[in-house]
Amino acid sequence: VQLQASGGGLVQPGGSLRLSCAASGDTFSSFSLGWFRQAPGKERVFVAGIGWSGDTTSYADSVKGRFTISRDNAKTTVYLQMDSLQPDDTAVYYCAARRYGPAVTASNYRYWGQGTLVTVSS
Repeated sequence: VQLQASGGGLVQPGGSLRLSCAASGDTFSSFSLGWFRQAPGKERVFVAGIGWSGDTTSYADSVKGRFTISRDNAKTTVYLQMDSLQPDDTAVYYCAARRYGPAVTASNYRYWGQGTLVTVSS
């Protein structure tokens, strides 16, 4: 499966952004999906994950209550709605896919998008 992330940009603290990740090339509904982020000089870390049906979601503690992951299998797209953004959320955000259940470790995902930059600054 090929993944294409979009929707990043510059936003002020307290603002919102919605990231999208469009998939192509394989049966989208058979994949679990995740969002990860990597800040400058830091490791890539888990942000949110969603199961194949959309019924199972998980979040990093740092974004719980502010970010929402969702998917539209008909549009083969996964979304990350980000609200109440803070400067610490600044990072390159990556979407990823794997054939089994959701996972929180980057090495468990086989397929990756190219990343989209989110900058939170006044």
